[in-house]
Amino acid sequence: MTVLDLGCGSGAFTTFVARAVGEQGKVYAVDIQPAMLKQLERKLARAENQGIGNIELKQASAYELPFEDGSLDLVYMVTVLEEIPDRGRALREIKRVLKPGGILSVTELLPDPDYPLRSTTIKTCQREGFVLNDNLGNLWNYTIRLKKPLSGDAEIKT
Repeated sequence: MTVLDLGCGSGAFTTFVARAVGEQGKVYAVDIQPAMLKQLERKLARAENQGIGNIELKQASAYELPFEDGSLDLVYMVTVLEEIPDRGRALREIKRVLKPGGILSVTELLPDPDYPLRSTTIKTCQREGFVLNDNLGNLWNYTIRLKKPLSGDAEIKT
């Protein structure tokens, strides 16, 4: 799989995902803040992460992702979506870089001060044409998984 960790921060999940996709997979760790990418670089330099060679760090905005159209299998964000001022624009850009049938995974956790209700996150994503695929968790933390429709599939707009 080719995966985008959007808003990767210091890489709390990046190394786990890199191990999960294996040597044949690729993880792009993208953040708008250079300081966060520096922290992730330091994390990757630690002895326990020396064997991970499938992560590439990129500084970029969620509004202008440095990837070809339809080039990614999975984009995930953990407590990031609500941090983006123009969520619609970012979601349209995510949709552009995802392959048809590709997955968008959005995780939110309390006590994040920007925590949105699950229904709000679902509606925000569906407005941009994503189709709900799975809905996991509880009030304290949830993950919604959505798909970019295959060509010819009806897009759900709410």
